[in-house]
This record gives sequence, structure tokens and C-alpha cells, in this order.
Amino acid sequence: MSSALVPQGFGYVGASLVSTVWLLLGQSFAVSSARKKAGIDYPQAYAEKAQEKASKEALIFNCAQRAHQNTLENLPAVYISTIVTGLRYPIPAAAACALWVVSRISYTRGYITGDPKKRVGLLYGLGSISLLGSLLTATYVAGTWVLENIKA
Repeated sequence: MSSALVPQGFGYVGASLVSTVWLLLGQSFAVSSARKKAGIDYPQAYAEKAQEKASKEALIFNCAQRAHQNTLENLPAVYISTIVTGLRYPIPAAAACALWVVSRISYTRGYITGDPKKRVGLLYGLGSISLLGSLLTATYVAGTWVLENIKA
């Protein structure tokens, strides 16, 4: 039987990853609330253009839905880069993931105003930089593992 060792501080990585689930739950509640206010029935994923033009609530629903969808689109990169980076550098990995989550909260709050331009700002930029940094670090970590095994 083999065993895996995780570095000291890896619990922070787990905590940061769990925070992404809370982010998704918050976004889901925002989408559900906006759906109800807009009167958009299931299974319709987005309000139609005519509904959006007739109702500010329909526009807000579309914005909430898009913020949630965009977060889901980014999660695979967040998860993989956080875990791989965290196996060598747990504290920076957890911090980068946590910053990304905070940036997504800001992104969502801005987006659901109904003005999509309000989704971006300083926190959004910092979150993007943290994800890029985590991805670059994960690439470095994975590359060094490969090189170490080639030399062995």
C-alpha cells in the first residue's frame, strides 16, 4: 500500500477550495432570486432579448446567470492550478485561490446591478492575476516533477 504525503499547510488549500463552493452557492441563490423576480420559467436558461428589453429584472437575471456560468467556466483551471501549486507551495496557492474567490464575489455583485460594465474593477483584475500566477506556478511545479523523474 502506498501513502501520499501532503505538505504542512495544505489544509489552507482545502479551505480555499471549499470557499469556491460557497461562492457557487451564493451565485446560485442570486440566479434563483433574479429568475423569480423576472418571471423566467425553467428550463429557459436565459431571458430572451424581447424579455430583457421589456424588463430590467430579466436583464439582471441574465447578468446573474452569466456571472455564475463564467465562474463555472473558470473553476477547472482554479481547481487544478490550486491543487498542483498547493502540493509544493500550499500557502501561496491557498492565498491565490482565496483572492480569486473574493474577486468573483466583487465581479458578481457588480454584474447583477444590471450594468455588465460594473463587473470588472481592481478586484477583478487582481483575481485574474492570481489565477494566472497560480497557473504559471502549477506549470512550473508539474514541469519540475517531470524533469526530476526523467533524471531518475
